[in-house]
Amino acid sequence: MVSEKTGRLATLALERSPWRSARWLVIAPHADDETLGAGALIHQAAKAGRLAGVVILTDGAGSHDHPDAISRARLIRTRRLEAGRAVRRLAGDAAVAPVFLDWPDAQPASPGSTVFQATARRLAALCRDRRVDAIAVTGPDDPHCDHQAAAQLARRAARIACRPVAVFDYVVWGTAPPGSKLRITTRPLRAGLRAYALSSHQSQLTPMFGQGFRLEKERGLRAASDTLYRCDAYG
Repeated sequence: MVSEKTGRLATLALERSPWRSARWLVIAPHADDETLGAGALIHQAAKAGRLAGVVILTDGAGSHDHPDAISRARLIRTRRLEAGRAVRRLAGDAAVAPVFLDWPDAQPASPGSTVFQATARRLAALCRDRRVDAIAVTGPDDPHCDHQAAAQLARRAARIACRPVAVFDYVVWGTAPPGSKLRITTRPLRAGLRAYALSSHQSQLTPMFGQGFRLEKERGLRAASDTLYRCDAYG
């Protein structure tokens, strides 16, 4: 909430917030965003037995150029394995295998399109099946088309889930979303855990697939906690 006296954005610790008993679904646009933006949430929710799952939106193939279809398929397969490994490192024994939606990397479906609507229905069904109370997803102002698409999908899925689902934004490359009315923070991860999970994503950290996108590891390891933002405009 925003204080009427000071106008400042209220900050609550997750364990003291109304969502302390929520079952959380984390939606990541790309494999590695789950660790960069929501790794502490995944760890805390899993430790409490309240991690409903992790969803990866894209196939990840667009991070590098490919000489042929075999190379492209190998990167997709590698990124799936890396995401599963990262989630296991964050969630421990409570880890569940990520759900992969396999949208083409950097080619998001338009809101209202057949693909968009079908994916939103799939996410809504997942929310019902896994009794999801809250979704954490990249914000609509994060500067990447896939991050923005993930935000739109989460909001649509929450609206049609036939159960109350709150939607929170987390930040990967952008800044705190404008219009936020509340933010909650997770417990800090123990030293080195986010880096350990991020090291699962060797395809993005090393030249194993040649020239292409290279993740700036240090940028994603600045905060021990995750901050989640909620606006009044949705769920």
